[in-house]
Amino acid sequence: MFQLTRSRQDLYLNVFLKINGYFSFLAVFLIFLFIGKESIVALSGHSTAFIFDKSWFPSEGQFNTVPMIAGTLIVTFGSVILALPLGIISSLFANFYCPPRIKIFYRRAIELYTGIPSVVFGFWGLMKLVPIINEFQPPGQSLLAGILVLALMIFPIITLSLISSFEMASKNHFKVSESLGLKKSTYIWFVLLPSLKGQILGATILSTGRAIGETMAVLMVCGNIVKIPSSVFEPVRTLTANIALEMAYAMGTHRSALFLSGLILLIMIGFLLLLSDTLKKRFAWKD
Repeated sequence: MFQLTRSRQDLYLNVFLKINGYFSFLAVFLIFLFIGKESIVALSGHSTAFIFDKSWFPSEGQFNTVPMIAGTLIVTFGSVILALPLGIISSLFANFYCPPRIKIFYRRAIELYTGIPSVVFGFWGLMKLVPIINEFQPPGQSLLAGILVLALMIFPIITLSLISSFEMASKNHFKVSESLGLKKSTYIWFVLLPSLKGQILGATILSTGRAIGETMAVLMVCGNIVKIPSSVFEPVRTLTANIALEMAYAMGTHRSALFLSGLILLIMIGFLLLLSDTLKKRFAWKD
């Protein structure tokens, strides 16, 4: 029976991985090219309208995207500020305080949590969270609802990323710290967390990219009013929700403006991924 030598196997694997990498790059490039091409009509005829128009009124030829960009950024960073402490606490519990018999089930539960569809979170927020907020300050569908729902969605992403980082670091350094007489809490706060700030920042930025691209959940709970909110109880519309709501019937410049919104989102996420990679390299754990 024909068998490949180890060197031949390595060669084929190397070729396969290169082809896969080139294909992934080509797919992203083609997506970027397509969205950019579809945005040309809007950019050529309304190069400054997306900033200086009164608001977003496509029927009147007004395409100000600033309120939706602001809404996207506020919802995203608000949710990250809430999710980051939850993710860090959850990952520390899984690594240092969770009983060994429960740890594997806890991690599987977090993994299952990340697989819940976003529409389920949005439906729960619409049925349960929005009425609670409405009791304090109508209309309930608001910036606050979007922040809370997104925070619940992205904190397990941070948790899973940090569980792996904490495990890797602790294998080599936790026993050394114990031999030096350091308490577990001292090791966590003064050794582990400062040394893994790159991984923490990387996980935070990746979860930020996930939050920026979320559509269904924010569409269902944020109210979808095109305005810059002055409080957390006011409705807001994000770029993703705007595309989902209007692409089905958009034509001409209106359609091109929606593609421009997608291009803005793509640039945001690309910048975040690049920043994440840079921070991981800069703050990498060194033995």
